[in-house]
Amino acid sequence: MAEDRVATVKEEPTQDPWVEEFRGHLRFELNSSEHTIRNYLRDVERFGEWLSKGAKTTPTLWRGVEMGDIRGYLAHLHPTHRKSSIARNLSAVKAFFRFLVRQAHLGSNPADLLSAPKAPKKLPEFMSVDEVLHLLDSVKADGLLGARDKAILETLYATGVRVSELVSLSGKDIELTRGVARVLGKGKSEREVVLTGPAIDALDSYFALRMEAGKPLEGKGPIFLNARGGRLTDRSVRRILDQWLTRAAIAKKVSPHTLRHSFATHLLAGGADLRGIQELLGHKSLSTTQKYTHLGIERLMEVYDKAHPRA
Repeated sequence: MAEDRVATVKEEPTQDPWVEEFRGHLRFELNSSEHTIRNYLRDVERFGEWLSKGAKTTPTLWRGVEMGDIRGYLAHLHPTHRKSSIARNLSAVKAFFRFLVRQAHLGSNPADLLSAPKAPKKLPEFMSVDEVLHLLDSVKADGLLGARDKAILETLYATGVRVSELVSLSGKDIELTRGVARVLGKGKSEREVVLTGPAIDALDSYFALRMEAGKPLEGKGPIFLNARGGRLTDRSVRRILDQWLTRAAIAKKVSPHTLRHSFATHLLAGGADLRGIQELLGHKSLSTTQKYTHLGIERLMEVYDKAHPRA
């Protein structure tokens, strides 16, 4: 299959030492994904550019920010941005100032008392069991890359891991004999996830083909390799999934995160305990996991409306 040959974009450091410190905090302390880091820094820098009328940000600029400045910026975004985008901008600004207070650069957080506009709650998209099985069965494990793709999709659905967690897996993190994988999640929290029989078989076949190709699995080496022998990126996995969705003639919009939602929804529908699902997904708060109960209720209501004589 075609491989992602796009070079990794080189990060351009800012001239603002506080923003650079914040970048390090997001990456090394919070273990945030590159996508999150990029979005947060962009939102903070755009706020700074608006404050300084397009000039580069400096620590002096941040020292003078008041709550009214942030309110003014959110009002500036309102005509052209969705509520979810405005909420994300405020979240980034809040996180930045919270970090500056923690580092004793500032005495207080000017964004503390601001609340984001309430966006309508959107239930996560998921695939039906039949759709997931059709997708997985359509992946032909022909050759090294085909076996890799099969192992990737089986592992995503078996474990419910985030795509960033999947591509970070190394040889030492997998125990096929026990059927488990150790995942480093958000905030550097480690958890064990369970591998299904098909996922174990797919990984075993992929590792055997890697050995034959002279690319044996190593303890600190990546589990999933690109065509050049390096670690796969999030974008590569999304592209691989898109290719197999096309081959399976599945027209709906599906991302690796959709497989994570599907994993949780199917477990809940099968009678799994909500706390157990929380641990497998790596959610810090049970309230984050509870959104899947709403999915179950929505589906029950659909069935009720179709089946009940008086509905």
